[in-house]
Amino acid sequence: MALCYGADAVYLAGRSFGLRASAGNFDFEEMATAGRMCRAAGAKMYVAVNALPHERELEHLPELLECAAGAGADGFIIADLGVMALAKRYAPRVPLHVSTQLGVINSGTARVLHDMGASRVVLAREMSLEEIAELRAKTPRTLELEAFVHGAMCVSFSGRCLLSNYMTGRDANGGECAQPCRWKYHLVEEKRPGEYFEISEDGGTHIMNSRDMCMIEYIPELLEAGIDSLKIEGRMKSAYYAAIVTYAYRGALDDCLADRPFDKTWLDECMKISHRQYCTGFYFGQPGQYYPDAMYFADAAVCAVAEGKTDGAGNAVLTQRNKFSVGDELELVRPSEKPLRFTCPEIRNADGETVTSACHAMMELHISLPVSVPRLSILRKLKTENK
Repeated sequence: MALCYGADAVYLAGRSFGLRASAGNFDFEEMATAGRMCRAAGAKMYVAVNALPHERELEHLPELLECAAGAGADGFIIADLGVMALAKRYAPRVPLHVSTQLGVINSGTARVLHDMGASRVVLAREMSLEEIAELRAKTPRTLELEAFVHGAMCVSFSGRCLLSNYMTGRDANGGECAQPCRWKYHLVEEKRPGEYFEISEDGGTHIMNSRDMCMIEYIPELLEAGIDSLKIEGRMKSAYYAAIVTYAYRGALDDCLADRPFDKTWLDECMKISHRQYCTGFYFGQPGQYYPDAMYFADAAVCAVAEGKTDGAGNAVLTQRNKFSVGDELELVRPSEKPLRFTCPEIRNADGETVTSACHAMMELHISLPVSVPRLSILRKLKTENK
């Protein structure tokens, strides 16, 4: 989905040494398949090796590095100096990208890492645009700067936190964060078990919760500051999320590069994916906390995905994802095209029978759409209150 909807690069991880241990990560055969997909799309594949390994884990790292290099990795995302040294030894032709986990916030650190062989640094999320511009001015142009522009943020500095370790025994720096900063907290007095007291005056008890970052309206400012690569967080998100957030930033970036004014369509797209309250991170100053809740919400839900073929009657063949019915107002999303709204016409199942709704999971659907659609085009339904 990311490649189809305009990503210049994707980042993923193997079954170990990545910071999303519970994600559906890639074995070596799957990684090689992903590498071929990226090359076919003219995109890069970056492999995250950004966990902080303990001594007993280091002996298993060379195999991952060699296999990832063989699978076509165009860069390793690394947060540990020892891992960087091993990567230079076992996969010397793969460029080295320094992870945001290392917390680069000044030009001195960036230059040292460049001298050590890094071709790119992923800057700490805690930097302002002014600080990034200053860092850019004081570092070699051969060192690329990457920065997160969309996705979840963390209450700790650059994700380096021990709260999960302390409260659950799950190592956040090993990819197993339980996200206790998202939990709802109350005060309990030692001798009054079961009596819960609100922490703040307004009743909000998500005292460590953060907003999600969304910088889609400020791409010109990001480029002006000297950022070479815009990074979207989302390795634990859905395929629909990957498609739409990439689609939105691709559209906004292309408009910016063509000197077209910002199109609110792209901001609206960011509202149609699962997200928390949005903010602009630290780019324009302190983002502050959001105490009331840690809820996700979205203005739309995916209904079906196009298979890239038609039946004998010229109807598009799709696969169902969520229930929708004849007469519903839907939106059609295609790569490189603006969303198209239409009313759902007749629906037929795989046997050619007319049905009033698509209510069975992953059922085959045949629908006459207003335009032809390539594979992985998306049908979605807007939430009632946003029609």
